[in-house]
Amino acid sequence: MDPHAPLYAVGDIHGQLPELERALARIEADGGPEAPVVFLGDLVDRGPDSRGVLDRLIAGIEAGRPWTVVKGNHDEMFERFLTLNTLDHHRIVSGVNWFADRLGGRATLRSYGVDPDAAPTAEALLFAAREAVPAGHLHFLQSLPRWHQVDGYLFVHAGIRPGVPWPEQDPEDFLWIRQPFLDHPGPFPWLVVHGHTPGKRPVRHANRVNMDGGAGHGRALIPAVFEGGDAWLLEERGRAAF
Repeated sequence: MDPHAPLYAVGDIHGQLPELERALARIEADGGPEAPVVFLGDLVDRGPDSRGVLDRLIAGIEAGRPWTVVKGNHDEMFERFLTLNTLDHHRIVSGVNWFADRLGGRATLRSYGVDPDAAPTAEALLFAAREAVPAGHLHFLQSLPRWHQVDGYLFVHAGIRPGVPWPEQDPEDFLWIRQPFLDHPGPFPWLVVHGHTPGKRPVRHANRVNMDGGAGHGRALIPAVFEGGDAWLLEERGRAAF
């Protein structure tokens, strides 16, 4: 890829299809319909239309859009429920499970027409979910890479562990890490573009860019463009420094 060509990034979507459509419209207005976009994971949970978000991304990729999607920890939890029938993950420090309101798994199932409160047993719920979720959606989740590196950028959902050589990085960290990644003051081998830790809007740091602006908590999904070593947010009025 031409290092001077624009490259776009979208943070955690969390089932917010109208926000995704708004972000895609801003990207197309700035870079055209063939703009390369990296989506930073957490496509599902919390918002009302996780199914619609997956449908939209899969359709775009199948239509030939140059889109790359990396896996987020919420995408992994959804996949684990469907394949392993588990609601827990040892990296959830709060101790709650995927069905907790703060994580949003129930909202994801409802987007497929499955009511978690109506199933008489856990086995019946799993059966209903496996019947309702298209095989293509599960395959899509299973096929997502955990990172994407291009030119001087590393796109990853959560981050990387400082001071650990790349071949020795724990792949779980790519989906789950917060500290010591967030507080690391020194440079990384790349500018790390990530999500996972929500704020009020995307934030640019010297060694990383956090693209999680809190769409999963009702805030706007604001994309960014990286071009010629610089970066801008795509606001309604166009490019804005951040």
